[in-house]
Amino acid sequence: MKYLFTVCLLALSFGAIAQLEGTRFPDMETETVEDEIVNIPDDVTDKYTLLGLAYSKKAEDDLNTWFSPVYNKFIKESTGVFAGFSYDINVFFVPMFTGIKAAATSTAKKKTAKELDPLLIPNILFYKGDLKTYKDALEFDEKDVPYMFLLDKEGNIVYATSGEYTDEKIEAIEEILDSL
Repeated sequence: MKYLFTVCLLALSFGAIAQLEGTRFPDMETETVEDEIVNIPDDVTDKYTLLGLAYSKKAEDDLNTWFSPVYNKFIKESTGVFAGFSYDINVFFVPMFTGIKAAATSTAKKKTAKELDPLLIPNILFYKGDLKTYKDALEFDEKDVPYMFLLDKEGNIVYATSGEYTDEKIEAIEEILDSL
């Protein structure tokens, strides 16, 4: 019975997120580790953009499960025979610092610069500010899960999911990109 309840709850949350498809991603001002401003979606309309957002420690831990597969699939440059099979998309992981936690943004940037693989650092953006705008617009119903969004070149959401990485989720993203 508990399993059935969990499956139903997950189906409902995925259904709600799927309803976001076709809507414009709300404006979000973020910063790189080097304090450069990146406005999403306006500054990333040159190509499709995959965004991973997390606004709690638990969600950030689950977002980390996406790092290696996303890096290998979408960021890492393919060479040799596989060079023609690479994807040309923007990829950003965005820890969100809101409320009292916003004061920790600077510390998190320093820690990221020091501890994270240098190849991933350009793909990390930091958001500091209000959460309500994004909770409402993006239906962040569960604080302890990360949210992934694939945006088209106009900043519209073409795919949305939540939770830790699974092969099925990345395959859904690939299907969309392969259909372009």
